[in-house]
Amino acid sequence: MSKFQAPLDENLRIETLKSYEVLDTAPEVCFDDITELAAEILGCPVSFIEFMDADRQWFKSKYGLPEDLIEVPRDIAICNTVVCQGNLLCVPDLSQDDRFRSNPLVQAEPNIRFYAGAPLITPNGQAVGTICSVDFKKREISVNQQEALKKLSKQVMTQLELRRTLIEVKDSLIAREKLTEELEEEKNNIKNIMKKVLPVNIAVELQEKQRVEPKYIDECSVLFTDFVGFTKLTEKSSPKNLIELLHQIFCKFDEICRKNKIEKIKTIGDSYMCVAGIVDEKKDHANRLCKAAKEMLAYLNKTNIQRSKLKMPIWEARFGIHTGPVICGVVGEDKFTFDIWGDTVNTASLMEQNSEPGKINISETTHLRTQKHVDSVERGKILTTKKGALKMYFVEF
Repeated sequence: MSKFQAPLDENLRIETLKSYEVLDTAPEVCFDDITELAAEILGCPVSFIEFMDADRQWFKSKYGLPEDLIEVPRDIAICNTVVCQGNLLCVPDLSQDDRFRSNPLVQAEPNIRFYAGAPLITPNGQAVGTICSVDFKKREISVNQQEALKKLSKQVMTQLELRRTLIEVKDSLIAREKLTEELEEEKNNIKNIMKKVLPVNIAVELQEKQRVEPKYIDECSVLFTDFVGFTKLTEKSSPKNLIELLHQIFCKFDEICRKNKIEKIKTIGDSYMCVAGIVDEKKDHANRLCKAAKEMLAYLNKTNIQRSKLKMPIWEARFGIHTGPVICGVVGEDKFTFDIWGDTVNTASLMEQNSEPGKINISETTHLRTQKHVDSVERGKILTTKKGALKMYFVEF
């Protein structure tokens, strides 16, 4: 059972007090000025502003009290009576009042006699503390002095409300800064993701304009790869193993493309498509793409040697490259895709279709662009399904 009286709304009162975040905080000039003014108006040697916590009276501001006096137990706090009754309390002589004569603060040091305290009432009606003046001799105060103490209690509450508002504003600003940082981080994440799925210049244009204008590239080089007998491979492998191996191979292809400054366009099933010369538009795009194709083929050959030793099916691929003009752009809104279009793309696909397992088949145009740097062997004219006979070359590996 509690040793002291408490208001009926004690739980709400404590909750309200905590919402001000004032307990155990440093002294503040605005409260100290009011405390000193109370002592002057009432002519008392001691004055203080206190807040009544669940089991203690904590001093926010004090005048005429020792610096190391921070709090007193609530069960001996005279101010608790003010908090409970919610109005001004004036006692000329505490030793003559039945409510306080046995209080240790009255019976012994510091032998308090006079007490005047006004409650600090919140806008919701809870008394969270008091502003008080005490003396060590009995005395009376005038009605005007009593009214002045009430007004000072309102000034304390004004400062307390202002203080809470400033804390809320500060917290709001901190939360806003945190949100801004999170949004900026998310924005950077989106930028990084876009740069992974789109060419850098296309990603920048999309971020700045929310759309990408179709762009004509007068010359670039396009590569297609396709695995031979992929349908049979699917019959011999579990879906999980198939996808994992395809993922491993395509990740290596991605790495090779990045190293050679080549843009991956897309994968369709077991087909891989990439292009050189649409970002930097350097004239060596055909050479770089042939170099990348040779690195991709070397990786597959190395992998197949290991698979053969383990009696596992090998993955052979055809490669096809053509050089020419394309249109590039971004399509879609919810799931945008960067792609290229034009006869060059169709011809590159024909180069792949008319290649052979483990071979890099290039068109005559690509051969003309690479003949000084890439060794190739003419195959003659090969009959295609859509373009008739086309001169083709195998890159020597």
